Amino acid sequence: MNPIFEVSGLRKDYRRGGGVLHAVDGIDLMLAPGESVGVIGESGSGKSTLARCMTRLERPTAGRIVFQDRDVTGLPDRALRSFRRQVQPVFQDPLASLNPRWNVRQLISEPLRVYGEDDVDRRVEETLQEVGLSRELLGRRPGNLSGGERQRVAIARAIVLRPAVLVLDEPTASVDMSMRRALLALLRRLQSDHGLTYLYISHDMRTIEETCSRTIVMYRGRVAEVGPTAEVLGSPQHVYTKVLMSAIPRVGGAAGQHARLKARSEPGASAPSSGCLFRDRCPHAQLQCSAPPPVIEVRPGHLASCVLAASDSEPR
Repeated sequence: MNPIFEVSGLRKDYRRGGGVLHAVDGIDLMLAPGESVGVIGESGSGKSTLARCMTRLERPTAGRIVFQDRDVTGLPDRALRSFRRQVQPVFQDPLASLNPRWNVRQLISEPLRVYGEDDVDRRVEETLQEVGLSRELLGRRPGNLSGGERQRVAIARAIVLRPAVLVLDEPTASVDMSMRRALLALLRRLQSDHGLTYLYISHDMRTIEETCSRTIVMYRGRVAEVGPTAEVLGSPQHVYTKVLMSAIPRVGGAAGQHARLKARSEPGASAPSSGCLFRDRCPHAQLQCSAPPPVIEVRPGHLASCVLAASDSEPR
């Protein structure tokens, strides 16, 4: 099956003072039609920048973005109309992404009007019902909605044009646990009903565990580990992934098999300029970590950029 979305060598740089921040640094990523792929990592790992580049809200510094066999990397805004209809973002904070002056009807109908669609009112009401909201909310503004209602409006606005791909940047971060479960159930149903492809950006491993077939772990703009979600989260091979997993509470209060594994320090503004970027924090860093890390295929489709991957030399 051909990928619907493919990113290769993607890089996004920002000027910071007298230097350059590599927010996304050589990312390769592929989405198959109907697939859900997760991207996890700490704040500052480059997840949201990746999402903004993939939706072409920002232009990448280098690399390629190919959607349905069409290279959209360098297209100017006026040439991105078809792409933006098919690839829609959903952001974590609907209060920031939804126009506070517009009511729900205006918010959901705007994409239809921009693209000159017919029967706008009917489609708005159908989409509102599809995300589990009452038409009584059509006259309300975002500030008069609950957090869960606002996120459902944001999802309705994203799907009203019937896109092929949703890029979901922390879609459940602004709601409580019960609403989180309801939103994830809604997203699963919409994916099943419409054959949607999802890219989930999240720091919440439990959301990724429940929703994604494959997971990419990012650290300082690079891929640390990638593979089937059950393997990456159940048997992590990069020390950084193990540190992330050690923070997840499990039944009975235990944090899991890597509970004692901690990074030597918190993430800081600076990082090694070569070799493994995690080595300044890694509790098991070795001399060889100052060289570019190998990409080791632990099992088919499960890769880790760590000299200790699939090795018995790293304490468990």
